[in-house]
Amino acid sequence: MAAPCPEDPSLERHFKGHRDAVTCVDFSLNTKQLASGSMDSCLMIWHMKPQSRAYRFAGHKDAVTCVNFSPSGHLLASGSRDKTVRIWIPNVKGESTVFRAHTATVRSVHFCSDGQSFVTASDDKTVKVWSTHRQKFLFSLSQHINWVRCARFSPDGRLIVSASDDKTVKLWDKTSRECVHSYCEHGGFVTYVDFHPSGTCIAAAGMDNTVKVWDVRTHRLLQHYQLHSAAVNALSFHPSGNYLLTASSDSTLKILDLMEGRLLYTLHGHQGPATTVAFSRTGEYFASGGSDEQPEVDFPVPSGRGRSQESVQSQPQEPISMPQTLTSTLEHIVGQLDVLTQTVSILEQRLTLTEDKLKQCLENQQLIMQRTTP
Repeated sequence: MAAPCPEDPSLERHFKGHRDAVTCVDFSLNTKQLASGSMDSCLMIWHMKPQSRAYRFAGHKDAVTCVNFSPSGHLLASGSRDKTVRIWIPNVKGESTVFRAHTATVRSVHFCSDGQSFVTASDDKTVKVWSTHRQKFLFSLSQHINWVRCARFSPDGRLIVSASDDKTVKLWDKTSRECVHSYCEHGGFVTYVDFHPSGTCIAAAGMDNTVKVWDVRTHRLLQHYQLHSAAVNALSFHPSGNYLLTASSDSTLKILDLMEGRLLYTLHGHQGPATTVAFSRTGEYFASGGSDEQPEVDFPVPSGRGRSQESVQSQPQEPISMPQTLTSTLEHIVGQLDVLTQTVSILEQRLTLTEDKLKQCLENQQLIMQRTTP
């Protein structure tokens, strides 16, 4: 959905067309287009004008997990569970270039402010930086010990921040490729992180239901919000830097007033976990997506034979009403899936630690053998 902000955060448009949960949204520079990715493996580009048509881009072989327009708006990047990144030309042809980016799910993709490079984050525990136009891998950042959920460039392009299931947020110097600082204050996996428009601080969201804001110069914790009753999945700064928008598995969005350090609005538009949010580049609108798109699979989408996209009407549609028992059951299933995801992540982290300990034991044993050998 998209809504005006922050003076009147009322629902203005409801876009329906994905066949499964919406995982990511992003606005183009001039706010004429809204891109969304979904568990249905498709990318959609919606035009903000009423009665205009939307385009569905097919190419990824698995769920689309992240989308980001280039600063100029002439390119659109998407990452997927199929381990690839695609750079699309967001027009009717829907042409794309494929990057065999990682050895596991790509969770995040973000263009640098000059558009010359982009950064990706993955379940393979790495952050990678790529050249946009040369379509070339540049370097990896590899100090995380668990899945990396998110990586973003600073507004000036000199720093990179990353968030991981190892419960840390790491700040990197792009030039030296060194980790400048690790923020370890989160009590759970860190799901999302981004820079304030000024570049002087970062905000991180966590599975521990919190949002934390740090100063990147002094590394001091500036603000700590405990307003959601479930995991915070995404956040977005208003271009003015005065507001922060959050999305949570408790199905709400919250708008925080950063100047006063308080909650401004709570929005209840989603019927299930809210998975993604984004302010428009002008700050006039924001968009959010959630897993409540999943039941709406009966929306008529024409089949695009021999084409990489399909056209669908982006007119506002009424949500399908469901019996309360079914809603409760779906909410329970989503809750159980969240627990399962956390459990798998914990097991994966423990396995990594066990592997490290085993490697250390073998190295120690080898050293002992060398010493005892005459």
